[in-house]
Amino acid sequence: MRVFKGIESYEGLGETCLTTGTFDGVHVGHLKIIDQLNKIAKEEGRRSVMLTFFPHPRKVLFPDDHGLRLLTTMDEKLELFEKAGLDDVIIHPFSKEFSRLNAVEYVRDLLVNGLNMKHMVIGYDHHFGRNRKGGIEQLREMSPLYEFHVTEISVKDVDDVNVSSTKIRSALDEGNIEMARAFLGYDYSFEGVVVHGRKRGKQMGYPTANLGSVDDTKLIPRNGVYAVEVVLKGARYKAMMNIGHNPTFDAASPQTIEIHIFDFDADIYGEQIRVFITKYLRTEKRFNNADELINQMNLDKEQALHA
Repeated sequence: MRVFKGIESYEGLGETCLTTGTFDGVHVGHLKIIDQLNKIAKEEGRRSVMLTFFPHPRKVLFPDDHGLRLLTTMDEKLELFEKAGLDDVIIHPFSKEFSRLNAVEYVRDLLVNGLNMKHMVIGYDHHFGRNRKGGIEQLREMSPLYEFHVTEISVKDVDDVNVSSTKIRSALDEGNIEMARAFLGYDYSFEGVVVHGRKRGKQMGYPTANLGSVDDTKLIPRNGVYAVEVVLKGARYKAMMNIGHNPTFDAASPQTIEIHIFDFDADIYGEQIRVFITKYLRTEKRFNNADELINQMNLDKEQALHA
């Protein structure tokens, strides 16, 4: 899979079949569109192309809105796009100037003239251009004029999988990891750098890797204890994770992400790790003392090992 930074940098290898959007999560509903795109591209002897955007349009259009909670970073999306079998991905810079292009300018100048698009595959609710005024009807009107075909993924095809990025966010907010996995088609994950903590876990026999530098737009699931798997330097380990405020010791402390990796003893400060969530175990609780907390952590470990 080839990756290009911007439409103007695209090095075409002939005519293209194209889809476009943010595709946050690259979930099973998105794969309906991508699978159809790949199928048509192969049948027509064209390249399957994804046009996506960075930064996320909401960050540009609503800079004071800090509530953006994405399921995937751009690096994660590229990983999923490659698994989905796309030929090319174009990450176009999203700006206020770009958002002002009307539907005709966007399709004619960028997609047809810039990317040699001969076939567009989109979901039934896709909108584009200034104020998102462009849609399937405008595409059908423009297609004979600019010589491209349009394939719409129908409401039935999308609703058959009954999934949306909003539903996945809600599932993660509720700790419903099984539902999130079913909608995504893979284990939800995030990554960060191991930073120094207060060393309380080590004193209780459960040393933890405290995760910092997590992407500030990445959705972190609800507070609680989870069974997880950790990828560190290419190796995968079973672990358990606590997201929360350590109420047994200091309920007013800021939120932390602490991971105890099983059968592991190494200095990993400053290392990048990726956490895959496999099961939600329980809510975060306040215990009367450290001994009660240790007893509960022993139970958590047993559950996590068998998750």
